[in-house]
Amino acid sequence: MFRVGQSRWSQLALGIVCMVMIANLQYGWTMFVPSIEKAHGWGLPAIQGAFTLFVICETWLLPLEGYVIDRIGPRFTVLAGGLLIGASWVMNSYADTLTFLYVAAAVGGLGAGLVYGATVGNALKWFPDRRGLAAGLTAAGFGAGSAVTVIPISNMIASSGYQATFLFFGILQGLVVVVVALLLRAPPGQEHRPTAALSPGGMNAARPSVLHDLTRDYGPSEVLREPVFWLMYLMFVMVGAGGLIATAQLSVIAADFGVAKTPVTLMFITLPALTFALSIDRVMNGVTRPFFGWVSDQIGRENTMFIAFLLEGLGILALVAFADNPVAFVVLTGMVFFAWGEIYSLFPATCGDTFGRRFATTNYGLLYTAKGTAALLVPLGSVLREMTGNWLAVLYMAAAVNLLTAALALFALKPLRRAFIRKSMAARAAERIAATALAE
Repeated sequence: MFRVGQSRWSQLALGIVCMVMIANLQYGWTMFVPSIEKAHGWGLPAIQGAFTLFVICETWLLPLEGYVIDRIGPRFTVLAGGLLIGASWVMNSYADTLTFLYVAAAVGGLGAGLVYGATVGNALKWFPDRRGLAAGLTAAGFGAGSAVTVIPISNMIASSGYQATFLFFGILQGLVVVVVALLLRAPPGQEHRPTAALSPGGMNAARPSVLHDLTRDYGPSEVLREPVFWLMYLMFVMVGAGGLIATAQLSVIAADFGVAKTPVTLMFITLPALTFALSIDRVMNGVTRPFFGWVSDQIGRENTMFIAFLLEGLGILALVAFADNPVAFVVLTGMVFFAWGEIYSLFPATCGDTFGRRFATTNYGLLYTAKGTAALLVPLGSVLREMTGNWLAVLYMAAAVNLLTAALALFALKPLRRAFIRKSMAARAAERIAATALAE
């Protein structure tokens, strides 16, 4: 008889639900910033410091959290995360000093990291044969999860105030995560391992994830000594910074371009440009993750990175050219987020393919700290805007960095990872020969 949570697909679905519940901690933040500034007058750079602290705690603590998750499983770590994310927004509702706001951000970052790390790690372990798709679907919950609440949160802030909104949604989101956490579990043993045969010379033509059974597992201390890891880390920082700036500052950017409150009609729906952009961006930021994850399962991780990063760079340049047009602002920000959100499926899948399944959560936790490093650049975006009087310099820099990262994916990461995988396959073959000799 079927029981909830027993199949790997149901585990994936449960993980997605948890990710939806933590999405607003990052993607819903921009809706609260104007009200917080109006109520307290702390200044945008100071308020966005809370966002940076949230991302730092969410990411830089993830290696330690991943170590715990790899050993005790996802259930109790996600449950703890649910309690923490709920507490964070309840604290935000009472925050009357910057210090209290920063403490709440740190609590939320710790909780979100536990949920994010456990659910993505669980997806990588349950689906070694479809890592791109599984990681993408899980990350989609985080990318698009806030889309359904953009309008309710916006309306509640307007009608009841941002404090009441923080309180209500904090309790709701935390409670759902706690309940779902009780159904999560790690895959037993080594089931769901792919069994495809592959030679080193043919690995580029095969689906990337079938390499798992042919390469050895690398522990975190080994991973940190590999140049291929640090190249991925650098690329993650480069692409992540632009998207985080857009995520945190979109409300302010729209206001500066004079389109925030302009009505826009698309698909028979009329909304203010900013509200429309936020809704579409959340959807696109979610759709891109399983889409590009699936594509990378078919044509390779680096080839997919090149396409996505190139698209984002061109999208940002187009946004600079046409952002004062409300319709163009909505459409082009959607395009930018579509080309940005895939980093949260491509990098975990690439990390899992490269370094193996056993320490997948910990290793991706190490790589995911790149998001925290990128978050340090978010306040610098506000500073540069204040120095120049507009967002053009920030957007031009983001476009240039994306185009450079696209080139690195194809011409640096691809050959370096190919050489590393050949070495890993040789090491795995030697381990099997040695084990066979001992058995005889």
